[in-house]
Amino acid sequence: MKKAEIVSGFSKLSKRGKMRWLVENFFSHPEEVARELKSFWYGDPQKQKIFDDFSENTVSNYYLPYGVVPNVQINDTLYCVPMVIEESSVVAAASAAAKFWLSRGGFKAEIINTQKVGQVHFEWKGEAHKLEGIFADLRSRIIEDTNHITKNMRQRGGGISSIELVNKTHLEPYYYQLKLSFETCDSMGANFINSTLEEAAISLQAFVQEQEQFSKEEKELTVIMSILSNYTPDCLVRASVECPVADLGTFSGGKIDAEKFAYKFEKALKIAHIDVHRATTHNKGIFNGIDAVALATGNDFRAIESCGHTYAAKDGQYRSLSHAEVKDGVFKFWLDMPLAIGTVGGLTSLHPLAKRSLEMLGNPSAQELMQVIAVTGLAQNFAAVRSLVTTGIQQGHMKMHLANILNHLEATEKEATETLVYFADKLVSFTAVKEFVMKLRTGKNNNFVV
Repeated sequence: MKKAEIVSGFSKLSKRGKMRWLVENFFSHPEEVARELKSFWYGDPQKQKIFDDFSENTVSNYYLPYGVVPNVQINDTLYCVPMVIEESSVVAAASAAAKFWLSRGGFKAEIINTQKVGQVHFEWKGEAHKLEGIFADLRSRIIEDTNHITKNMRQRGGGISSIELVNKTHLEPYYYQLKLSFETCDSMGANFINSTLEEAAISLQAFVQEQEQFSKEEKELTVIMSILSNYTPDCLVRASVECPVADLGTFSGGKIDAEKFAYKFEKALKIAHIDVHRATTHNKGIFNGIDAVALATGNDFRAIESCGHTYAAKDGQYRSLSHAEVKDGVFKFWLDMPLAIGTVGGLTSLHPLAKRSLEMLGNPSAQELMQVIAVTGLAQNFAAVRSLVTTGIQQGHMKMHLANILNHLEATEKEATETLVYFADKLVSFTAVKEFVMKLRTGKNNNFVV
């Protein structure tokens, strides 16, 4: 492998040209790596072109497991939920939680609000009351000037919901915002929102320049940027479960009764509200479920995560996104989650499996998909906390991880079968599995003890 050099015009190379440059500069066996990269190309050239056009400088596809969770009952409707995730035990845990709650009334979900937010950030050096005095007329002007962009969305029941003038000069000299709220129906709406905001910024500048009562300096308004916000606290869904404590059953082979389980579960949630270290890991488990469904349906999991984590810190300290309560003999567990997602546009109709995911879910509206995603996050969270307060997280997780360890060790089918049988009732660790497989290979596995 030679030392890499600066390359010019890389984006203009053909796909094969990009791959040739890559493997020749960064790999010791370029032909082998090129074959491996090509092996992940889609079989259908037309469909591969769709993948290539998703992003820039594409040389191959990156595969992740696509699994499903059956028996997810939400508001008395049964779903099979698609999940794209590589982490061991996540799909299994969500499936176990879905089955657990299926016989206890299932999950409930409701949409609290669906408003999304965008901002025009600008600098203005006049007196605030002058800008505030013309704001009602400015609002009408923006609505009029953006009509050509919002027309189709308004016909579907969406569009601009509100426009506010926000004075931030106490934090930064001359800094103001136009804060616009939007309803985008079944689309995530990023392009719609950003196009509307940029048009609103042009309208703002023109309107201010037309004000005869303003001085020359006051007419020189500077737009800094116009962009949607991924923090959407008013695009909110609630997912929940509840049942009498007595109906929770017993755990750990009968060692933990329903009352003790409910007490420990509620206490674990209180800890996740108090302690930021626990809250971070707790919420990560929620996003194991949420991100997996977002990926499967072609939604932006990065935007969802950034919004969710901000929401978790909305009162000044990062806390659990889920809540638990035991009161009057009833166990309640719920999650409030801001979710700005879509079922039309973007990758939802372009990615072949995203399209199938939505079909699997009954081609849901954006609001219905919000409910499915939130419920999956709650199911994953329930399964994780249940394990933590009963058997511990590693027992189930490492059993699922066993397959990864065996693949890492390149175990044969016979070795894998014997290893799975042996560790059925034993603690799994990488070292223990490796030692067992090595002894199988040397014939020294008699009386093997971990």
